[in-house]
Amino acid sequence: MDWYMMNCELLATCSALGYLEGDVYHREPDCLESVKDLIRYLRHEDETRDVRQQLGAAQILQNDLLPILVQYPQDKVLFDAVIRLMVNLTQPALLCFGKVPADATSRHHFLQVLSYLQAYKEAFASEKVFVVLSEKLYNLLQLDWEQRQEEDTLLIERILLLVRNVLHVPPDPAEEQGVDGDASVHDRVLWALHISGMDDLLKFLASAQVEQQWALHVLEIISLMFRDQSPEELAALGQGTAGAEHGEDTRELESLRQRELAEKRSRALQRPSRHSRFGGSYVLQGLKSIGDRDVAFHKGLHNLKSYTHDLGKEPRRVPRHRQAAPESEPSRRSARNVRLFLRHFCQDFLEGCYNRLMLLVKDQLVRDKAQQHDETYYLWATAFFMAFNRRHGFRPELVSETVGVRAFHFIEQNLTTYYEMALMDKKEATTWARRMHLALKAYQELLRTVQEMDRSPEQAVRDSSQVIKSNIFYLMEYRELFLALFRKFDETKQPRSFLRDLVETAHLFLRMLERFCRGRANLVVQSKHVRRKKKPRAPAAAAAAPSAAELEQLWEGLAPQLQACLEGEVPLPEDVVPFDAASETPVEEQRAEALLRIQECLRDSRLPQALRLLRSAREVWPEGDVFGAADAGPPEETQLLREILVAPLPRQAPAEPEEPEEEEEEDEEEEQTVQVSEKEFNFLDYLKRFACAPVVRALVLLLRGYARNSARTNHCAARLLHRLARDLRMEPLLFQLSLFALFHRLLSDPAAAAHQELVTLAKFILGKFFALAATNKKAFVELLFWKSPAAVYEMTKGYSSLQEGEGTTRSRVPPWTPQQEQELRELYWKYKEVEGGDVIAAILAQLPAPGRTRRQVVKQLVRMGLASSAKDFPRERKGTRIVLWTQEQEEELTRLFEEFQGSDDVLGNIMKHLTARRSRARVVEKLLGLGLVAERKELYKKRRRKSQGPGPGQAATPARDSSGEDEDSEEEEEEEEEDEAEEGLTEELWLPEEGAGQDLAQRLHQEGLAGPLRWLQNCLRRAAGDRQEDGVSHPVPLVPLTEENEDAMEDRRFQTLLRQLGLRPPASEQESFWRIPAALTPQQLRRAAASIAHRGLSGSPQDLPEPPGCPQDPAPEPLPAGLGSDSESEEPVPVPVPSPVQPRTKRRRELASEDEDEDEDGVGSGTEPAPAAPCSEEEEEDEDPQPRGRRKRIRCLEEEEEEEEG
Repeated sequence: MDWYMMNCELLATCSALGYLEGDVYHREPDCLESVKDLIRYLRHEDETRDVRQQLGAAQILQNDLLPILVQYPQDKVLFDAVIRLMVNLTQPALLCFGKVPADATSRHHFLQVLSYLQAYKEAFASEKVFVVLSEKLYNLLQLDWEQRQEEDTLLIERILLLVRNVLHVPPDPAEEQGVDGDASVHDRVLWALHISGMDDLLKFLASAQVEQQWALHVLEIISLMFRDQSPEELAALGQGTAGAEHGEDTRELESLRQRELAEKRSRALQRPSRHSRFGGSYVLQGLKSIGDRDVAFHKGLHNLKSYTHDLGKEPRRVPRHRQAAPESEPSRRSARNVRLFLRHFCQDFLEGCYNRLMLLVKDQLVRDKAQQHDETYYLWATAFFMAFNRRHGFRPELVSETVGVRAFHFIEQNLTTYYEMALMDKKEATTWARRMHLALKAYQELLRTVQEMDRSPEQAVRDSSQVIKSNIFYLMEYRELFLALFRKFDETKQPRSFLRDLVETAHLFLRMLERFCRGRANLVVQSKHVRRKKKPRAPAAAAAAPSAAELEQLWEGLAPQLQACLEGEVPLPEDVVPFDAASETPVEEQRAEALLRIQECLRDSRLPQALRLLRSAREVWPEGDVFGAADAGPPEETQLLREILVAPLPRQAPAEPEEPEEEEEEDEEEEQTVQVSEKEFNFLDYLKRFACAPVVRALVLLLRGYARNSARTNHCAARLLHRLARDLRMEPLLFQLSLFALFHRLLSDPAAAAHQELVTLAKFILGKFFALAATNKKAFVELLFWKSPAAVYEMTKGYSSLQEGEGTTRSRVPPWTPQQEQELRELYWKYKEVEGGDVIAAILAQLPAPGRTRRQVVKQLVRMGLASSAKDFPRERKGTRIVLWTQEQEEELTRLFEEFQGSDDVLGNIMKHLTARRSRARVVEKLLGLGLVAERKELYKKRRRKSQGPGPGQAATPARDSSGEDEDSEEEEEEEEEDEAEEGLTEELWLPEEGAGQDLAQRLHQEGLAGPLRWLQNCLRRAAGDRQEDGVSHPVPLVPLTEENEDAMEDRRFQTLLRQLGLRPPASEQESFWRIPAALTPQQLRRAAASIAHRGLSGSPQDLPEPPGCPQDPAPEPLPAGLGSDSESEEPVPVPVPSPVQPRTKRRRELASEDEDEDEDGVGSGTEPAPAAPCSEEEEEDEDPQPRGRRKRIRCLEEEEEEEEG
């Protein structure tokens, strides 16, 4: 449709407005009615915005509405109507269409409306228009609240909205192609706004007590005014000569000139002195062409370096969903007079309006009085004006409203919300990424302001910064924020400017945290630990099971009918089949279904079908007498049917669609509970969290544009890489081909002298790589992959160093040897044809060490092609085996109970002598049902305390090493939970061999468990001292009082170490902690403590300090001068061991409390400190006063002993 061909009614309405003659506009008598008609037409326009486009094509706003506004401001009704119409016409195109349309037709309409808006903005760049608007707004603001009518309030809001809409129109890149310093359309609008005095009215609205309702409108207009400006440039404006102001441009031009001259010199050296008409042809030896021959090069030798196989090929088109995210509108330098006006506006705004306006906006945001996403204006204002204040004399009192822990919390909350929404709302991920960028800039500016406060000459300001840093470094959310942003960075959704700000902010945060930790040996921070507890999913809703009384009453009613069926008076059906040979359901499941069918028939009073099913099932499954003996008579069948009727058989849940994956576990859900605790903070341990592939990949991506980056950005990226490579001794983490290609481009760059820090880093990394490649030939292959810390450890220490379950990236499943595969194949063919048996269970019973789990065996059978999938080996359902007891079995159980009633282990002896195999849980239930015992604890094994170790004739049982078990062994425990519900009541004690657990302890030391090992060593030493002092041995529980020690006690490898040392796990549900057995002598305990001591480079054990005594102990003697800890090395201070003759109470002896890991920083003390990286001037060290730390203190309440000496 040609929009210049207007609708007839619309054309008539526009003609009735009036006409322009020269500079004078003559309105028609129906002018007011015509304006109202245009408003009515806009209200009913279609989705293509046809009315808006026709009015824009006819230039109604430029030729009619603005002249009416300028020449007839005294006509209040007409003025209000024209303002209403202009607010509607100038509203942003995004509000008209909702979003940028995807289809071509709608997008064309969107761009057409946008072009009309840009023409409107150019028309508003007039002083006359803004003078009229400013005078009208001034007159309205002069009215008191008693005199101000509702129409006046609406007109104020519409004027502010009109100014907002005009400033919101984006620039037209096709029209505005001027250089920096030229006056753009936006600059001319700002200048007209300034000349008219509108800026002063905005400052009045921001600071007036009675005009609080316009706070968000004013903040939005101010943000649009400074849209293209840089706070640093505005702050530096006017502080030097014109040459100094353009110093950055001069340096950039000089750098480009040096690069061009270097390229010219390079080309001059490559060309021969004499020109040859015939360039010649050359063969490049060692470089193969498409065939087997070498490449033939038909150009001059000076072009050899630019040769590549990609010459002449079509560039590969990058798909749209993989293209890099576009950058936001770049900041441009406005005309000098506009920048001067904006600089003075910033100064006045900070001095008189900023704190008050930000307080009002924050209150409206918190109370949900604002519109959606209005917090973005708050985030922008925080970043912009705090940066301006920091670069312009830095007065912290001017921005006090947005400096504090609450400001950090508000920004962190919004940043986290945007981060989560970007992950969930994939369609709007780019929009959420822009909002996330605003929040990140505000967070960065807060950190820079706090850093600037540290340098303030006023002590109160420095103390305030210490309080802020203590709070933000204490909370876990602020420390984990940057790791999450790095790991989820997506270059297709987030622009490079976001990555630049992220790297600079992370560098600043790490530097501030490192300085804060320096000189603080015991920095305590908050730690949150998420515990996941699996629970079975709730079964589908089923009918309530009948009670025992109801079943008994039902049986009494069925007895006469059953007697008639057994005597043959009632005929039995012949079409009842319990087994379907063609069905895919396994035989074991069909047997369980047959039991359920019999029970359902009994409960539905269908006795003939139940009896026929019982007899038919007995013929199909005669083994085990599940359905009775083959020669069972009517009395036995009657008893069997009665037991089936009352038996709690498991009901199968409704069938669900099968999943293609191999699923052997039961459906489970996870319950998450967050536990908050405190722990000692170690900066190197926190830095290790950044040693991962996503962080390195993001840094490499940023450094690819090192020539376009600022010196500050390159320094921050290089410093982060230096921390990972040198501070953590993980140089192989940077051995990656894409990074090496970047280093090659950097070293061959003629202007590389301008990036000396990057050149130094590149030479260092390349030198380390070639040194490693001399000993590890696989290092060249490792260049193709991003690496983890475990892979770095393997590259340097050997590829077999992380076997046997040591590393997180290597499987703990031992490989299958050819002999083991052959044995597994033979066992499979041996037990495959056994009817009614579990093939996997039979194979597991015959496999030799190392032990295998059911899942490992099934996966290996599938891998070997002996089975198609894991579904060929279904697990036997719990409860499918008949749990009915015959009269003979009950009599046998009663006889065994009476025989072993007085023994120490009643249940164990019964299980050994019971003829029919039953699980412990079934035996216990039957004993309770027969009334032989009143409660379960009567069946617990009776333990006898031992006052001394075993005699020389006692043999020691070796501990089970579970370090090679598969992580899926928990499934085995769940599978055997029913059969072993009462197991664990007994456990034999054994004596550790000398040096037991030494190798495993050293591996745990290397994996960061030095703190728990030190705690365990101290507990063993204390127990040895107590036993030697008292002469009596009691089992001592190991009570972990910190989260780190609790996690270690749940670690399977740490438990393996405890077993190797001779410690005893909890024996039953009455016990919760591991115990040091009474059988271990003080000498054995000391040997065990020595075996887990950390060994240094020389191989000798490095004894760790004993923990400090309780507050009641006498204070140790002061250390002589020179024996204190060095502030640089941060080594632990040895604390004297309490005297062996010092009395200890029973309570303190049994708790074996820990020392809270006072030397958590000593994890990496075995390595010498790495040399410091070259630092910039802003990285000068400053001494921070030590804040008052937070620490958990656990007071041991002592119980006095009853026996006293004398």
